[in-house]
Amino acid sequence: MTVSHAPPPSAPAPTSDISPSPDVEALTPDRRPGRRPAVPRWLRRTVGPVLLLALWQTLSSTGVLSPDALASPGTVARAAGELIGDGTLPAAMGVSLRRVAAGLLIGGVVGIALALLSGLSRLGEDLVDAPVQMLRTVPWVGLIPLLIIWLGIGEAPKVALIALGVAFHLYLNVYAGIRGVDAQLVEAGQSLGLGRWGLVRHVVLPGALPGAMTGLRYSLATAWLALVFGESINADAGIGFLMNQAREFFRTDVIVVCLVVYAFLGLLADAVVRTLERLLLQWRPTFTGQ
Repeated sequence: MTVSHAPPPSAPAPTSDISPSPDVEALTPDRRPGRRPAVPRWLRRTVGPVLLLALWQTLSSTGVLSPDALASPGTVARAAGELIGDGTLPAAMGVSLRRVAAGLLIGGVVGIALALLSGLSRLGEDLVDAPVQMLRTVPWVGLIPLLIIWLGIGEAPKVALIALGVAFHLYLNVYAGIRGVDAQLVEAGQSLGLGRWGLVRHVVLPGALPGAMTGLRYSLATAWLALVFGESINADAGIGFLMNQAREFFRTDVIVVCLVVYAFLGLLADAVVRTLERLLLQWRPTFTGQ
């Protein structure tokens, strides 16, 4: 008697297209039912200024805020239109921007040069760091009388005041960035055969770049602050000169226009530095919030 053996059942052939189960689809973030689009970040950032402007207008309209104390937003807007229309405000902005640019260039070169000398050399640190630390504790605004005696009442003392504020911030942050470079990175560069200048170029300076960007942001803020003080003394042009004229005639609307211009230029400069940070520091992952 022969016994026939039936062939074992074959396994189902694998399929290349496997659709996810409905439960998995329900958990997919992009396919969640009823998901609302996120509010754009630029729109969220404008909520605070808009609310502040609305409060200002409400206080002015109800009489709580006197026009002699602070002009209403509408009056400020009309004053800005008049100053732009007759060319007064653009000319003043041009003068102030030239002063800031000159002070930033001079102070930046001096501050970075001193930071490199002090950060890369112990001898340089011994010679440079102590005098700089002493000078930075002196209020640079208090140096205005000496600057006027030394440099006169022209453009030189205004530019020098801006340069002083810029140089100290850049020196501190660049110096801290150089000395904050990881020693293990330096040892790794030495093991790869890099010499002194090779280490400085490929290890130390890139490692100090985040500190330099931070110092540049602080320097720009200080430059505008120094400009306000510089243009309030013996100035015949610039935004500060407009503010002094408006103060004499109790024109709070013009004063507010000048303050808004200062704030706008400061925000614009900060945005430029942020763009440079994104371009130059792409290699550094950072926490962006949750």
